[in-house]
Amino acid sequence: MKRLQSILLFGVCALVGGAAVFVIGPHWQTPAGAQTTLSHPGSLASSSDILKIADRFEAVARLVSPSVVYVEATKPGGVVAPGKSRSVEESGSGVVIRVPSQRSPLVLTNNHVISQASPDQIAVNLADGRLLRPGRIWTDPESDVAILRLDGVDNLPSAVLGDSDKARVGQWVLAIGSPFGLNQTVTHGIVSARERGQISLGNTIRIKDFLQTDAAINPGSSGGPLVNLDGEVIGINTAIASHNGSNSGVAFSIPINLVKRVMTQLLEKGSVSRGYLGMQLADSFEPATALKLGLDRVQGALVETVYPETPASAAGLRANDVVLQLDGASIRNENHLINMISVQPAGKKVRLQVWRERRTVALEATVGDWTQGQTRFRP
Repeated sequence: MKRLQSILLFGVCALVGGAAVFVIGPHWQTPAGAQTTLSHPGSLASSSDILKIADRFEAVARLVSPSVVYVEATKPGGVVAPGKSRSVEESGSGVVIRVPSQRSPLVLTNNHVISQASPDQIAVNLADGRLLRPGRIWTDPESDVAILRLDGVDNLPSAVLGDSDKARVGQWVLAIGSPFGLNQTVTHGIVSARERGQISLGNTIRIKDFLQTDAAINPGSSGGPLVNLDGEVIGINTAIASHNGSNSGVAFSIPINLVKRVMTQLLEKGSVSRGYLGMQLADSFEPATALKLGLDRVQGALVETVYPETPASAAGLRANDVVLQLDGASIRNENHLINMISVQPAGKKVRLQVWRERRTVALEATVGDWTQGQTRFRP
């Protein structure tokens, strides 16, 4: 499978020397108890049905938009001359939420929107026009998640987090954010696909398991919410696939369940613990390669390199092995394996089914601590 090219993420609008450089970074759900009937080909939906959908869009936008914020960050832009440096302004979006363990409201956004900026270099523009500085920042570059704490404010409108595992392909969704600095912009579309990981988003972002949507997302939308028609946030918008820097109908959101797992660890421990094995996986697994190895379909994760003195090496994994299963669960591709290993605690033993020399081999590996190997290895 060839990797998707021309992925733009990061910040959304970076102003460098006065020039704008754009680098960015849905769910119709039938009300409970109602029945959904597909019309016969050629028939038309009644005007009342169309009005119900329109009313639902309007209701969700009215409910969630007050919790969506515009985030601006000033970052170091590098040295331009001896003794002189320049700053870079980046902007994106975010959504206000409430967490029981925190007295203050929090803003979920992308790490790439605010990375390298200190709290006094970040401005959070509320929907009612107020400007705030975050009291504290938590970041996880590897999943592109960031959290801002807003101190000294009460009664802020907040959004409800949903369950992204229940998101279905074809469901209507709304995307809310500040594309091109146009605050409180609402667009609509559907969930186009799930579990998208075969996209390149830079060296620091390793946890990739995106929802794909055709809702219009443009520079400035990074960090804004992807919302289902129950008014629940099911994703945080983070990137677009584009040849010209603007919306082309292919955009990606971090599933909110992944965001919740990252957020819980950041708030409780200040960092995210992840497991790793210590091997390099092929970025793409082509059909020709699968056939050459004796597989009748493209499945699993192809091992390119096993690093010495790592859990993978100790388990007996080799280059050209294809990892087919982890603890009995079938592996779809390399990103699926990375994500499954990353959520395992260090020290846990896992069972691997590996395709080697045209037969399956059972191996056992002890998961290592990502923080001890992240500078050299991938899971």
